[in-house]
Amino acid sequence: MAPSLFHFKTAAAVAVASAKAAENDNVSRVQLPDKTRNSRVLVLGGTGRVGGSTATALSKLCPDLRIVVGGRNREKGAAMVATLGKNSEFAEVNINNKDSLEAALSDVDLVVHAAGPFQQSQKCTVLEAAIETQTAYLDVCDDTNYAFCAKSFKDRAVDANIPAITTGGIYPGVSNENIDGFDMTVMAAELVHAVRSESKTEPERLRFSYYTAGSGGAGPTILATSFLLLGEEVVAYNKGQKIKLKPFTGMLNVDFGKGIGKRDVYLLNLPEVRSAHEVLEVPTVSARFGTAPFFWNWGMEAMTNLLPAEFLRDRSKVQQLVEWFDPLVRAVDGIAGERVSMRVDLECTNGRSTLALFSHRRLSVAVGNATAAFAVAILEGSTQPGVWFPEEPEGIAVEAREELLKRAAEGAIAFVMNKPPWMVETDPKELGLGIYV
Repeated sequence: MAPSLFHFKTAAAVAVASAKAAENDNVSRVQLPDKTRNSRVLVLGGTGRVGGSTATALSKLCPDLRIVVGGRNREKGAAMVATLGKNSEFAEVNINNKDSLEAALSDVDLVVHAAGPFQQSQKCTVLEAAIETQTAYLDVCDDTNYAFCAKSFKDRAVDANIPAITTGGIYPGVSNENIDGFDMTVMAAELVHAVRSESKTEPERLRFSYYTAGSGGAGPTILATSFLLLGEEVVAYNKGQKIKLKPFTGMLNVDFGKGIGKRDVYLLNLPEVRSAHEVLEVPTVSARFGTAPFFWNWGMEAMTNLLPAEFLRDRSKVQQLVEWFDPLVRAVDGIAGERVSMRVDLECTNGRSTLALFSHRRLSVAVGNATAAFAVAILEGSTQPGVWFPEEPEGIAVEAREELLKRAAEGAIAFVMNKPPWMVETDPKELGLGIYV
């Protein structure tokens, strides 16, 4: 978005972080434009894993920002504010109440909606309130129906002069509160742009593969989202034709490279499939997800086969399941850790294959870095008025993608863009003429 289009309500003037903090913090600081440097950013779900990580990452990236932690639990909110420091405050917000939302948004410049899960939500209440109050908007949605419901507000957002991004987290589903944050679709968009400009060829097949150890430390949230996704038919595309498949089938063993290795991943209904097909114009697209230890994959496969889809789409029944499984998940998480990896494979009409890969030791850190990178891009003016997917140039300008990915990859153990698969995979591959690497 052109800087002149962004309407800000915050008066300038906020204290700058201390020099001592700067010396002890290795995170690269971002110098925002003068008129957005002291913006107020409301993080809904700010006491949760994704929201809390986002607030922490934002406060490190841009110390001059005023961070408002939005949630329902004052005790947790106070603890988060104590962690963030003097440029933060807590606001009690009920995202299902229009008056509560609009009151919270009345004096902020950007709202980050991280209060998942998004599955089976019937309305985009936060986005509607953002448009009404002329507040820039970002969500970490990982649900196809919610994402395209949000897109239906595009014209209203344009009329209100409001930039908005939906599905802007690490990836639809990883935490599964959505870690759409790093956003795999931006990585995919960069791959597609590169092959079209460098090789003068067309993309033919795009495959998203996601892996997280255990629940990635997200506990109940990933359980709720994962169970709800098991109740949805998988939408994929094959040679331009939309197809529907059974969830948690179509297993592939994918090599996520050094530090992660080969992992089994299964089909899930994730929003980037449809958006990549429509926006990037790739004829064949699918997305898969897997976790560890291996018995979690078996358990999810069994649930898909044994429980009716209607049961898995019922949020209240799924919440009961979450309460039963949560103690076991937390115990296993202590052993499994929270490594996360995402791989995008692109095959082209001329036979060329290329990929993008991101891996991090800690999902809780990676999701905060990724979502914060999107928030900063909006504050820098990279997003035009309207409601956009990250891969759309109006959402994240093409020239801003590289910097966004760089910020999102802070602390990654692997970050590779536009390389042949053999360069990152753990097993040697034959290149031809008997040469192995």
